[in-house]
Amino acid sequence: QVQLVESGGGLVRTGGSLRVSCTASGGALITYIMGWFRQAPGKEREFVAGINRSGDSTRYGESAKGRFTISRDNAKRTVYLQMRRLEPEDTAVYYCAATSQWSIQTMAAQYNYWGQGTQVAVSS
Repeated sequence: QVQLVESGGGLVRTGGSLRVSCTASGGALITYIMGWFRQAPGKEREFVAGINRSGDSTRYGESAKGRFTISRDNAKRTVYLQMRRLEPEDTAVYYCAATSQWSIQTMAAQYNYWGQGTQVAVSS
């Protein structure tokens, strides 16, 4: 069973950039398709980005397209989410998740393992 720990969240101004990371332990990262989700207060958990096992295929939610980039380093057991041109609407807790499915999933229910989340706040 894999354990996921996010890091790198913080406070950033509108238009700024931030990179959050997710490090896995207890299992080989390459075994899993990985995803990033976010949840703002009072809102449902939202798919942000997903990446396949080898890292050569990605998928993004509408809010992330053109601004965010997901990547992974299987040797370091780490998945990254580089966020650019951040807006106040990006303020949320960002979660990484792992799934054993064979393709990138956009629904949270399809992911088996979750980290505890890291807070990202964007000031206007």
